[in-house]
Amino acid sequence: MAKPVGPICNLDCSYCYYLEKESLFPKGENFKMKPDVLETYIRQYIESQKTQEVTFAWQGGEPTLLGLDYFQQIVKLQKKFSGGRVINNTLQTNGTLLDDAWCQFFKENQFLIGLSIDGPREFHDAHRVDKGGKPTFDRVMRGVEYLKKHSVEFNTLTVVSARNAAHPLEIYDFLREAGSGYIQFIPLVERLPTPAAATTGLDFAEPPEPGQATSPVTDWSVPAAAYGDFLIAIFDQWVRRDVGRVFVQMFDVSLGIWAGMGPGLCLFLKDCGEGLAMEHNGDLYSCDHFVYPKYKLGNIMNQALGDMVNSDQQRAFGENKSRSLPKYCLECSVRFACHGECPKHRFMTTPDGEEGLNYLCASYKKFFAHIDPHMKTMAGFLRQKKSPANIMSLMPAL
Repeated sequence: MAKPVGPICNLDCSYCYYLEKESLFPKGENFKMKPDVLETYIRQYIESQKTQEVTFAWQGGEPTLLGLDYFQQIVKLQKKFSGGRVINNTLQTNGTLLDDAWCQFFKENQFLIGLSIDGPREFHDAHRVDKGGKPTFDRVMRGVEYLKKHSVEFNTLTVVSARNAAHPLEIYDFLREAGSGYIQFIPLVERLPTPAAATTGLDFAEPPEPGQATSPVTDWSVPAAAYGDFLIAIFDQWVRRDVGRVFVQMFDVSLGIWAGMGPGLCLFLKDCGEGLAMEHNGDLYSCDHFVYPKYKLGNIMNQALGDMVNSDQQRAFGENKSRSLPKYCLECSVRFACHGECPKHRFMTTPDGEEGLNYLCASYKKFFAHIDPHMKTMAGFLRQKKSPANIMSLMPAL
């Protein structure tokens, strides 16, 4: 994913792990991807792909701060270097700056928009405020209306925190009624900084390393077992009425796993390393959650993108995910689905004292065990070339 505006945002969400990245750059940094860096990135990214379709993912910070002209130039450069390939674009936004012009552009150029919204007003505004500390719910919902007015395809990304985790159905129903046909839930897990990290000016602890002292999670992080309960409550409603109508990323990913097609999401891959992050200045990092100096692979202005992606450093980073699993995980009945989830969250110890247990282990064990019979049924329908939605006729009413 590319971050052409770096960590700069017009919001000041209390849980955001990326705003702090500003401290990794010199004071007075111009957080705007320069024309030569942008052109180099687009050219090399297209050239490095082996498929006929190439998808760009634009994130931030808040990418719309760059202005519409900037993204019009992006589209021109993509056409210039496409070489006959189909170019797709996704853009993650907080939605507060969307208007008719933006949404007309998105529609004309077939952008898929990811919209960040944490549910109804009381949950959204608990964390997602602007630089003045003012709520943003109304501005986001105005952005939703612009997207729908111009028939722009969009999905929603909802952070599950200590504040909203106990209200799964309220959040799910709200998102459905708001018009989200594809829903992503992101568990909020951040730790307070260790004394060493605090000296760098960073607000949250870095991903853990073996033998490293850990620190407690923030008060707003989702409780370790609550995320599983949140997903189960929504799944039980979805599997009775919404299969094939509302697409929930976590459920789609799970069905892919049970059907033998793989997860299609880095969190649950055996090895990771495909979710790299390109900063505004051309610096490439191993992962969006590992933007720290030790995980920097190089800079696109003096190293080829493909060489960095395929480097020994990046390969080792990805393979370490499976190599570092504790025995407790290796013997787990749902390891085939979880694979230890994101290494960023592996800062707990197992019951026998081994390092490397995922903070969300209890949630995933509970969730995957709960959905197992339903996933087997839907995977069976797929093998028969039938729609998984047929499961709804087999489910008892709520």
